[in-house]
Amino acid sequence: MTTVPAKPAAPAAEEERHRLTVLEEADRGRAALLATVSHDLRAPLAAAKAAVSGLRAGDARLTAYDRADLLAAAEESLDQLAHLAASLLDVSRLQAGARAVFPRPAHVGEIVAAALEALGPQPQPVLADIPSGLPEVMADPAIAERVIVNLVGNALRYSLAAAPPLLTARISGNRVELCVVDHGPGIPAADRKRAFQPFCQLGALGDSSGVGLGLPVARSLAETMGGTVEPENTPGGGLTMVLTLPAAPARPADPRRTRPVRAA
Repeated sequence: MTTVPAKPAAPAAEEERHRLTVLEEADRGRAALLATVSHDLRAPLAAAKAAVSGLRAGDARLTAYDRADLLAAAEESLDQLAHLAASLLDVSRLQAGARAVFPRPAHVGEIVAAALEALGPQPQPVLADIPSGLPEVMADPAIAERVIVNLVGNALRYSLAAAPPLLTARISGNRVELCVVDHGPGIPAADRKRAFQPFCQLGALGDSSGVGLGLPVARSLAETMGGTVEPENTPGGGLTMVLTLPAAPARPADPRRTRPVRAA
């Protein structure tokens, strides 16, 4: 009988160097995060403060329209801050491995409806047409909702007013694909891998908000549920983000169908 010698343990000095390298990389990541989000935090904070200060000043020259405009500016700025905070929290939880996932059978239409409601009012509509007869998916509805909110938010940022984003779905083998379709400028094939890197911003039409976390967070959250997020070309121009989730085991058919939804 031949005895295979045990692999020698790494020297203590090598282990210490590895530990220090990991700590240095973590510190660099935190520094990059702070540097990247600093401007994006300052801008909406300053806008919200200016709007609230204008309302508190009690200037008699302010008309009802002026006050409504200031309130809208404050609300928009606070929405930006809330979205940024949610994205940063997702990144923190994913990096710490603390994101709890509880997949269960769920209807794609119900998840889409909840995501559009969570997205709130938007400057342009969002359309949804989920075909009837789709199988349920195995997903954590709350996490799937976050994925869709991020994908739709990205589509809205790149969409033209005359061509609103569309959410639809299809069956692919034993999986269900939810497609977030836009007719914006698209992403060149050479840049698609980079688009899923944190803090990468490829540029948007008239909108520089955000810190480039939407797509990386969406993909990472999808993967925690055994899903994927991949880009495709939209026929006629634009980008389609495809969220793929495992189909749930068949249960008695449910005839429910989500009709086209418009979110103002």
